[in-house]
Amino acid sequence: MGIKNRLIIMSFLQFFVWGAWLITIGNYWFGTKNWEGTQFGLVFGTMGIASLFMPTLTGIIADRWINAEKLYGALHILYAAVLFGIAQVATPDTFIIVMLLAMCCYMPTIALSNSISYTSLKLNNKNIVKDFPPIRVWGTIGFIVAMWITNLTGSKATEYQFYIAGIGALILGLYAFTLPKCEPQRLIKENATWMETFGLESFKLFANYKMALFFVFSMFLGGALQLTNAYGDVFLDEFKHFPKYADSFVIKYSTIIMSISQVSETLFILAIPFFLRRFGIKQVMLISMLAWVLRFGLFAFGDPVNGLWMIILSCIVYGMAFDFFNISGSLFVESNTDSKIRSSAQGLFMMMTNGVGAVLGSLTSGWAIDRFFTKSFANTTELAGFLQTDTTNSKMLEFVKSQGNSVSTDGIFANPILMKDWHTIWLSFAAYALVIAIAFAVLFKHKHDPKEIENLSH
Repeated sequence: MGIKNRLIIMSFLQFFVWGAWLITIGNYWFGTKNWEGTQFGLVFGTMGIASLFMPTLTGIIADRWINAEKLYGALHILYAAVLFGIAQVATPDTFIIVMLLAMCCYMPTIALSNSISYTSLKLNNKNIVKDFPPIRVWGTIGFIVAMWITNLTGSKATEYQFYIAGIGALILGLYAFTLPKCEPQRLIKENATWMETFGLESFKLFANYKMALFFVFSMFLGGALQLTNAYGDVFLDEFKHFPKYADSFVIKYSTIIMSISQVSETLFILAIPFFLRRFGIKQVMLISMLAWVLRFGLFAFGDPVNGLWMIILSCIVYGMAFDFFNISGSLFVESNTDSKIRSSAQGLFMMMTNGVGAVLGSLTSGWAIDRFFTKSFANTTELAGFLQTDTTNSKMLEFVKSQGNSVSTDGIFANPILMKDWHTIWLSFAAYALVIAIAFAVLFKHKHDPKEIENLSH
């Protein structure tokens, strides 16, 4: 089997084992377990916490001591074991702890998979800019397949989503040991400093203004990514509380609607070589940031009936928003770092996006939504106005009952009904992305040099 096909299998499974639960875990948390909402932000926070140190740590290990493909395989086998265990967890506190263990195993494998792909392609004299995107696109396809399997098997609100991911992770872990050898560079000088000895040189990249600025913006964009992962499917699912939308296709197949985002990824990944050569890395990353503005803005005005086209268009725009920054950012790191710290530099990139950015995005958004964008309704008249129905609507009253609440004869609730104001939430996120885009355009100085793109081929 050719190297491209071998890497395609790796890429497919890499994101299959994430997609099986990432988008649907909110339905499991709220719909099946009925756990408290504030703690849910901590579930996505575990990805950030793990990414604060694990990608960089494993990158250092791969650069110094252990073959990258062996470390990659071992991590996926451990990830599978934790996923099988998480399905048995009965309390939210324990769930968060076990999820943190799972993320400590999984998050570093994203950077390692990039490093393995780049190294293997170079060893086989392939063109990274041309050949990597068509390989990476199969990761998105794997994510889509996992989402569809989870939704169509009725597993999106059950523990079976973790079993689906666990089986895939075990297969990938074993398969990884058959991949080409990616041996550590071990390029340590005789008079090496302690930072060189322990592989911490990648942190010196922060001393470079351009690289430091790039990592800062990576952090802010990482926050935006976690917003859409954490709340996208929950946003669509909550339309079921609006009587006029309760029976729509979007409600029943919200995960499949969200998978349009991943279908879009497959198209934009393939377009990256053209955009990089035509516009350069900075412009491609700026396009990504503006796409995030559209992603959130379209969600703000979309609905499952008259505004369905906005939801679908938002999902299409997501492909550009996600891929153009993550892939071009990874290639930027590849072209601006020395080969002996490349794995740890990729880990540093992951730390800033899925680590610092994810933690800040999860904590800040969770606090803001609870503090500013959650409405409280004390009676049927207020709630009916928000849900765009009348006070006697049977679906609305069923919703109130499902919340463990009761209604007095004069329409007063025994306990307030809390609902998120998604329109304002998404507009706020759009404003956040717009500020980042403007700041990036002004502050990040990087002149397009076609030679930089061509040099990545070797």
